[in-house]
Amino acid sequence: MEFQTVVDLPQTDLRIAPFDRMLFVGSCFAQRMGQRFAEEKFPVAVNPDGVMYNPASVWHALERYQGPAPKWVVITLGTNRVYIENSTGQIVDNCQKRPQRLFTERSLSVEECADWLTRAVDRVALLNDEAVVVLTVSPIRYRKYGYHGSQLSKATLLLAADQVARRYPARVVYFPAYELLMDQLRDYRFYAADMIHPSEQAVEFIWQQFGQAFFSDETRRFLADWQPVKEALAHRPFHPESQEHRDFQAVLQAKIALLKEKYPRLEI
Repeated sequence: MEFQTVVDLPQTDLRIAPFDRMLFVGSCFAQRMGQRFAEEKFPVAVNPDGVMYNPASVWHALERYQGPAPKWVVITLGTNRVYIENSTGQIVDNCQKRPQRLFTERSLSVEECADWLTRAVDRVALLNDEAVVVLTVSPIRYRKYGYHGSQLSKATLLLAADQVARRYPARVVYFPAYELLMDQLRDYRFYAADMIHPSEQAVEFIWQQFGQAFFSDETRRFLADWQPVKEALAHRPFHPESQEHRDFQAVLQAKIALLKEKYPRLEI
């Protein structure tokens, strides 16, 4: 008997090596995934301009990015809804709590979303012409639009992401974060208390699936080596002045030294 509908992961030769520099731009789901990579000692920039939800704002954030050139850029799209400032006719990334009458809200079409994403991919190429772009759609639904409206928004993003991934097969790949939560996990136990955001368990599962799709063998070995050290670093002693804890720290520092010798780019 099968108790899950298993989502197919992308079949690609693109592989994330240990310590590849990564940039996450997009919704709060990008924030959580980026933090997860930071825990595993990848050099990560996560939403340096703040959380961005729609394709136009993602492009704006990439246009303003001034950090080190990333090897991987993960774009997580939340919605196709945008706010246009009436006085300028421009899409704004944040209304900054100004009166709603100053803005007009509308939905971007599939073609408009694909156009903004194409600009984003082209911008990434200027940062690093060998960078890989991973497109994802956030599994977080938008209650304020109504659940039908939220689904229409997600469908628009999914169609646009598919277009762009097909347009750039050598440098853009779609990762099914949305489908993993909606179709494979598909159970309220994988949601937080608000029944909207994914639980920590769900985020961990999606991160593991991301690794299954993209991690190199060397990355898997590093993560296995790093895990016991990571857990030891998180240990909080009851008696920090005890001899037992001093012995524990001495062993830990020896393990860290060996790990740094094996992986010179590791920063702890």
